[in-house]
Amino acid sequence: MSERNTVPCKKLMEYNFYARKLMEYNFYARKLMAYNFMHGKLAVNRSRNFQMLKRKVLQYREVQAMKDFYVQRKMHWGEAAVGWNRPTESYFRQPLDHFNRQNNATYNQRYWVNEEHWKHPQGPVFLYIGGESSLSEFSVRAGEHVELAQSHGALLVALEHRYYGNSINKDGLTNEGIRFLSSQQALADLASFHRFISEKYSLTRNNTWICFGGSYPGSLSAWFRLKFPHLVFAAVASSAPVRAELDFVGYNKVVAESLSDPVVGGSPKCLDAVAESFRTVDQMLQAGNISQLEKDFCSCEALQGIEDYTEFVGNLADIFMGTVQYNGEISSRNIGSICETMTNASLGSSYRRLVTINQEYLQSMAQPCVQNSYQKTLEELRNTSLSLVGVGERQWIFQTCTEFGYYQTCEGGSCPFSRLLTLRSQLDLCLQLFGILAEHVQEAVLFTNEYYGADRPKASRVLFVNGDIDPWHALSVLHNQSHSELAIYINGTAHCANMGSSKPLDPPALKQAKEEIAHYIGEWLKAAKKQHLED
Repeated sequence: MSERNTVPCKKLMEYNFYARKLMEYNFYARKLMAYNFMHGKLAVNRSRNFQMLKRKVLQYREVQAMKDFYVQRKMHWGEAAVGWNRPTESYFRQPLDHFNRQNNATYNQRYWVNEEHWKHPQGPVFLYIGGESSLSEFSVRAGEHVELAQSHGALLVALEHRYYGNSINKDGLTNEGIRFLSSQQALADLASFHRFISEKYSLTRNNTWICFGGSYPGSLSAWFRLKFPHLVFAAVASSAPVRAELDFVGYNKVVAESLSDPVVGGSPKCLDAVAESFRTVDQMLQAGNISQLEKDFCSCEALQGIEDYTEFVGNLADIFMGTVQYNGEISSRNIGSICETMTNASLGSSYRRLVTINQEYLQSMAQPCVQNSYQKTLEELRNTSLSLVGVGERQWIFQTCTEFGYYQTCEGGSCPFSRLLTLRSQLDLCLQLFGILAEHVQEAVLFTNEYYGADRPKASRVLFVNGDIDPWHALSVLHNQSHSELAIYINGTAHCANMGSSKPLDPPALKQAKEEIAHYIGEWLKAAKKQHLED
């Protein structure tokens, strides 16, 4: 860190020394518990702040799933379960390229099975689909789909996505090796997995398959039903951005609407303060007041040119974008708390309140400063060594470049953040990392929508579930498309809110949505049984 930044951030660094020690203690305590009792693996935008928040959310979900496990069984923390067989973690061999049988290369794909609730031999099969991060056994141990499995006597299976977690070859992240990462290959993996599980457990057509997924796996869930209707009878697609979009201006439009929504603790005054604070930051960048920004926002290093400036404002925007997307998942990070700070006149100008927001974020993440170096980001993303836990950042960026776009920009009038967050700045990463030109990214997005049908997929027995606070709902299906292609839109909820285990304090709208989902699952299973009898 540069010398001029050391003094202003000294108190923050002292705080974070102790915060890091506490986090280290909690991390290893949780890791030890997971190893001793469940063998679980704690899952540890381009900008660093969003990725840190996403990793923290994944960790929180793992811990919460562990707690839910003990609560459901009325057990004390760490107590060994009696008469219960832990879900099995296994691997099976998959073709690396399903569409070229002359390519004999393979990889080992990880999966989990939980037979605890299965009414053998004719109970249904509930498939949990993995996405852009590693999976753990909690994928078949906790969550809405597990509660539904308990009700319907289902066999629970979960498949980790190719190229994420442990489901990757050693050379998988090289530019040559990563080319077999795509949603089409992932769907073919699911079809192959269906055959594998059916043979392993002697399943027949009487064993009805229903698949579940959230976010990108939510799209995969809908697409699996769309492309393989003979394999899976129905699908639940939560927070599924099924419409690919190069310039995803709608993301920050929803963020702005959420920051001004009183239902979740926002207000128009909060949104105005956020927008004003970022205008001040942009003005200071244009005026060359770089050293003041470095000092006020605890930049780890001096900002060197426009690419670092873009990284800097991206990290600031991430605090708000991530808070909205995961609103309420972590108690200390929600729209209400962030708006309370941004509307607190006693803190000074809107700019000073933004400084406070950044400091609070760094404290919550136990970080002494913000890494705003574009070159360091490139170095990290060019690293092809494997990380078998957490979010696969290089892999996901590759998929955005070759299939989806999803670039969250701020060039429109409704965006409250910096105008440096341009489409060009994000497309440059595709070229820098993978040699993919901007026009090829656009072509890939158009193909994805042609291939899957965008937000008019014309599938049947697919239930799309979205929350109005979640920015990704802008790319999903929000209204019933037919009598069997249905949508549930939940007021006041964020990304994948319906997928967690039921809680007494769930808001009424969420409880009602879960009841509707359970109703449709029950109806689908009745329809499948009737169909089997007629056949």
